[in-house]
Amino acid sequence: METMTNILGCSFSICYNPNLSEKENEGLSEYFRLFLWDTEGLVNALKPLNRKKYGKDMELILFQFEVNPVPYLLEHLKEIENYRKKEKAIGIPIIVNDENFFNTSEKDRYNFIKTSIMQKMDLLEDVVKKKKLDTNMELLKKDLREVLSEWQPQSA
Repeated sequence: METMTNILGCSFSICYNPNLSEKENEGLSEYFRLFLWDTEGLVNALKPLNRKKYGKDMELILFQFEVNPVPYLLEHLKEIENYRKKEKAIGIPIIVNDENFFNTSEKDRYNFIKTSIMQKMDLLEDVVKKKKLDTNMELLKKDLREVLSEWQPQSA
């Protein structure tokens, strides 16, 4: 069994749109799943970022993509979750919807994800400073920018 060594991970949850058919909702879910976990997906792009390189206090930074969240969920989402000391982890929600993702070009989708991630890393840097964690955010952000600059649509 492969041991996870990446410092960055991804998850997603999708709220089904009642204005779409079941097949259309499943298509959106499958598309986003592939966007993250396909061979050329975000998760594979992030793999080179090994947690040992950035310190000992942070083992997982989880980008939690909330796809088409319902208004109730939007009201209760934090910009960034609390650091979980016991797990050495933090969750970072990113809202994905028609306006910022699905109704845009493929290039704009990639740019939205890249920009959102880097903006959230700035929030994470504040948490790291406030909690006095040993995570080298300057190096992590530099390496992440490099990895994301190389991640692009196959058609580009």
